[in-house]
Amino acid sequence: MRCFWTALLVWGFTAAFGPANESLPTFRTVQLSDQFYCEGAYFADFNRDGHLDVVSGPYWYEGPEFKVRHEIREPQAFRPEAYSDNFLTFTADFNGNGWPDVFYVPFPGKEGYWYENPAGRDVPWRRHLALESVENESPMWGDVNGNGRPDLVFNTGGRLGYATWDPDRPYEPWEFHPVSPPGDYHRFTHGTGFGDIDGDGRIDVLEKNGWWQQPAELKEGEPWIFHPFRFGEAPAQMLVYDVNGNGMNDVITAWHSHNYGLVWYEQQRDDDGSIHWKQHIILTPTPDLDSDELRISQLHALELADIDGDGVMDLITGKRFWAHGPKGDPEPDAPAVIYWFQLIRNEQGVRWVPHLIHDDSGVGTQVAAADLNSNGIPDIIVGNKKGTFLHLSQPPQ
Repeated sequence: MRCFWTALLVWGFTAAFGPANESLPTFRTVQLSDQFYCEGAYFADFNRDGHLDVVSGPYWYEGPEFKVRHEIREPQAFRPEAYSDNFLTFTADFNGNGWPDVFYVPFPGKEGYWYENPAGRDVPWRRHLALESVENESPMWGDVNGNGRPDLVFNTGGRLGYATWDPDRPYEPWEFHPVSPPGDYHRFTHGTGFGDIDGDGRIDVLEKNGWWQQPAELKEGEPWIFHPFRFGEAPAQMLVYDVNGNGMNDVITAWHSHNYGLVWYEQQRDDDGSIHWKQHIILTPTPDLDSDELRISQLHALELADIDGDGVMDLITGKRFWAHGPKGDPEPDAPAVIYWFQLIRNEQGVRWVPHLIHDDSGVGTQVAAADLNSNGIPDIIVGNKKGTFLHLSQPPQ
């Protein structure tokens, strides 16, 4: 009955905006595990065979079939009523030997370690300390300082910032660069983002209460320029993207990742160039529980990918099942849905058309997208309390 109810909601939401493109990809779901190892899975070509592989918790799975798995660290499954020690996962070649390694974002406030790819040898992956404390529930991975390597955006020690690593000194701890002065940042802070907000070619850093403008010259320890704005109550990832195609980057995020609401903020500028924001609702933060409007609680992970191949990025998000256990947060037992929202631009503006991918997997604190099956269409990777899932894209019929 719940699946039928969800389908009705999707139809109603789409019909309100008129017909969408019928020639769209679909998804075939493959469950790699039913164990709760992590809240975020990722990808890389770990064996360098030309096919992307998947890492979820203690294992990596060989692409393109994903039937053979290999152990990275000692496996530990967690109870879905509780939490794992792995909130997100990212990959990069940290020691510069040409083989991708794995960084595990820990339970907030714990140490962050990276695991060294054995480079084709049948030996264990070596563990190396990267950071003494990784705080925030939605750290992000991207090149902030322009050196061509991804950085970790998060908060620690009461300050927001990013951490860098050096492949010439790979076994030394990473260096944290604060962008804010000491403030009200703690282990369970929600929401980070990065992107060029003001169009000066430099990457800025976002939080729920505003954005930090990167100065023309970086001076270690000096705070960046803060521009206050309330982007959300408890966001997840804060995605920076030019939604309406007008040349200025906008912001997409969850209003409250333990409640309801999906929003995007249109960047607008005054004649003097000052930036302000106009909120647009994708899914209301205050749904009528007696109506048939689409509502998804616990939108704790977001990602952008061009699903329909039109050159415009679409949005992937869904429900984090039992984020605070079986009795926490609104509708904890509602279907663990995952959707992609098709971004359509026209003369009237933009609209987001939701398409259900699956109704019993959802997202974790991370959802990732990559072309795993080499068909030119992004696939979706999820690790969470339901297990590990691949949603493999199928071309339009």
